[in-house]
Amino acid sequence: MPAPRESGRLPSRGEIIAWLDRRVNHERVVPASPGGGTFALARMRRLLAALGKPQDRIPAVHLAGTKGKGSTATMLAAILGAAGHRVGLYLSPHVHRLEERICVDGTPITERDLTRVFATVMPAVEALDRSAARRGGRGPTWFEIVTAAALLHFARERLRVAVLETGLGGRLDATNTCRPVLSIITSISLDHMHLLGRTVGKIAAEKAGIIRRGVPVISGVRAPAARRVIATTARRRRAPLTEIDRDFEAVYLPGRGLGAGRLSLLPPDDGAAPGRRDYPVAMPGRHQADNAALAVVAARRLDTLGVAVPEEAIARGLATARLPARVEVLGSRPLIVVDAAHNVASITALVETLAPVIEGARPRVLVFAVSDDKQIEPMLAGAAGCFDRVILTRFRSSPRAASWARLRAACARVGLRHATEAESPSAALAAARALAGKRGSICVAGSFYLAAEVRAELLGS
Repeated sequence: MPAPRESGRLPSRGEIIAWLDRRVNHERVVPASPGGGTFALARMRRLLAALGKPQDRIPAVHLAGTKGKGSTATMLAAILGAAGHRVGLYLSPHVHRLEERICVDGTPITERDLTRVFATVMPAVEALDRSAARRGGRGPTWFEIVTAAALLHFARERLRVAVLETGLGGRLDATNTCRPVLSIITSISLDHMHLLGRTVGKIAAEKAGIIRRGVPVISGVRAPAARRVIATTARRRRAPLTEIDRDFEAVYLPGRGLGAGRLSLLPPDDGAAPGRRDYPVAMPGRHQADNAALAVVAARRLDTLGVAVPEEAIARGLATARLPARVEVLGSRPLIVVDAAHNVASITALVETLAPVIEGARPRVLVFAVSDDKQIEPMLAGAAGCFDRVILTRFRSSPRAASWARLRAACARVGLRHATEAESPSAALAAARALAGKRGSICVAGSFYLAAEVRAELLGS
């Protein structure tokens, strides 16, 4: 295994972040096309081999999907933790700090452990850089490196199981080098289309790339074209398939306001059938019932695979599992909700959750910023009917922010003639507060980057 960069000296966190910032990072700059070897697993496999193949030492639950995979992964990890297992959780993107992506037993990796793992990862990457340069190629990307660091840390921590969320797609995602005992596909809709395909079916084929021969797969996919692709892939790979609305149904019982709701999990077409169970769900919204159902079914399947999960652990885990910027209430007068909704499907879910709660909280103000590669017009169209005023802005933490021209054109196309503009998320929040007063409501949505910048200001961090 490679030695630290300098004998006896660990890199500082600042040095690690600066080093990573020099890498190709597709979360910040999306490639124009998927060609040219941009996405492939060969680099990742070489890096893991240089690190001693840590992925082979960790039983994994692997998740893909357009939306819901982060919530489902978090819920499942909380359930496994409540069952007494030592569990790793790998998520992307982070909201504020890199460490949020790599958690053990619900706690982000410490700065000390981060520096220790990167003391091993950095020289391995630099050796691969030199080898790639001799061939006229390129070394590992930002996401590949962070994924490798997570897998190495998890292997060192001797986990019972690791829950891994894909970053983009599935088939060629860096996480698809893991050794899964169970695969989960949450839901599939249109997003990242220039990389994954222009139809739901093509996107599903990329997500289905995580399905392994003989490894059970649980699907929350409802779109018919995507559902057919998942079923065909599972059948071809002889992977036992459990599907929502066929093998189980998820019914959402709303809580009060934006408080915790409940999941009623039942066999299809028979609400009175034996085995029906209700569970508390800490994260609000009907869409979270589907995510919670996938986590419950996954926990039950793991129980049959030798990872013991009693029913009481399922209830405790779902009652405590939370993620930042998922219909997160960060103010009361006015009501301020921050959500990382960043595609049409997630905006639709947000509006469904929020609309009945803010109906009487007038005016209803939306603060909106978005990445340029998104379906901006449909996103705004889906949100427009829920809000009285829209304030457009551009986040500063990524060059992917949609231009003013693109935002104005989108508003014109969906009939938002009275949208106003603010130069920064901070200015947009101030303007929204002035509009909302104490009796109104503010929703911040459109991007993880926007959610992070506004959330940091609201929490004073």
